[in-house]
Amino acid sequence: MKINTYIDHTQLKATATPKDIVTLCEEAKKYDFFAVCVNSCHVALVAEELKDSKVKIAAVVGFPLGASSSEAKIYESENCIINGAHEIDMVLNIGWLKANMHSSVEEEIAAIKKAIGEKTLKVILEICYLSDEEIRIACQIAQRAGADFVKTSTGFGTGGATEHHVRIMHEEVGDTMKIKASGGIKDTQTAIKYINMGVSRIGTSSGIEIVTSTNKDTYEYTY
Repeated sequence: MKINTYIDHTQLKATATPKDIVTLCEEAKKYDFFAVCVNSCHVALVAEELKDSKVKIAAVVGFPLGASSSEAKIYESENCIINGAHEIDMVLNIGWLKANMHSSVEEEIAAIKKAIGEKTLKVILEICYLSDEEIRIACQIAQRAGADFVKTSTGFGTGGATEHHVRIMHEEVGDTMKIKASGGIKDTQTAIKYINMGVSRIGTSSGIEIVTSTNKDTYEYTY
């Protein structure tokens, strides 16, 4: 498997212009990345830019705080799918999780999964704000709610993916869910490290650097 097929090529900055998003799509097509990951306002533009390619579209929802109302998250998710998204990366309600409002967290995730049907749902845990036990609980909740992935980070918190936290996530979900590592993954060695740990997707704005490493074998990396 080529390393480029693990990458969600990401542009989530508040300052991203439509021109930046078009460039993102052109890069994703050139390097045959698995998907692009964008804010929901850009989904329709991305769908137009990628209409003749096999690159998938991932849209973030409730981003980056996870504190939007459930109704807003559901509507945003549905709107993204209508506009052409194949995957939704939703931010879990961190405050609810920390308040032990586990049923509310689960109901929200389940409602979004129901709203998007067969499309892929990734739940962003934002691990930098969670204890190890909270990460385990969040994984269990996402699994019960029917999500397809658990994801480490938004990239906008105080920290991103770590080996320790990815190991905990893998221990909890095993082969029943997939894991997306994101936040601070900027080089080939780090990406390969997470793939070897069982990660199915890498979220990064450094995809081009990762696949054009001076190590010519990297782009053809298999495991």
